Amino acid sequence: MNSDVTFAKPFINATSNVLSTMAGITPVPSAPFVKKDNIACGDVSAIIGITGEKHGSISVTFTKKCAVALVRAMLGDDIQDIVSDTKDAVGEICNMISGQARVGLADMGFKFDGSTPSVIMGDNHTLSHVTSSPVIAVPFSTDHGDFTLEFCFG
Repeated sequence: MNSDVTFAKPFINATSNVLSTMAGITPVPSAPFVKKDNIACGDVSAIIGITGEKHGSISVTFTKKCAVALVRAMLGDDIQDIVSDTKDAVGEICNMISGQARVGLADMGFKFDGSTPSVIMGDNHTLSHVTSSPVIAVPFSTDHGDFTLEFCFG
């Protein structure tokens, strides 16, 4: 199995389901594309390594505006530390997307396990996916800003 846009469907479905369920945010996906560099498409990213039949990774990167809206939607007025809460929320969202996407991949006959998410913040940060296989990126837009989901398997 190579990274291929045909494998985007479980990721798109998981992303839409997790954001609408956990934050009441309705993401609208755009066409998947093969990413040409390792620069994150936003300001706050979480990445999870995937093992099993193949090795790879899944990441989600939010713009600052979208990440803050996500935290506010998930926590309401109970925000203690915006930086810490944002890291936790983005990591947990990535973890839930990874889990649901892996269920979708299992339905296609592929079994994977996921690791604990790592969260990276900052302008122009980079994401190092676990394989040298092509990275598929799926951009999403919301009423609160944009984010990008990426995945690859090798």
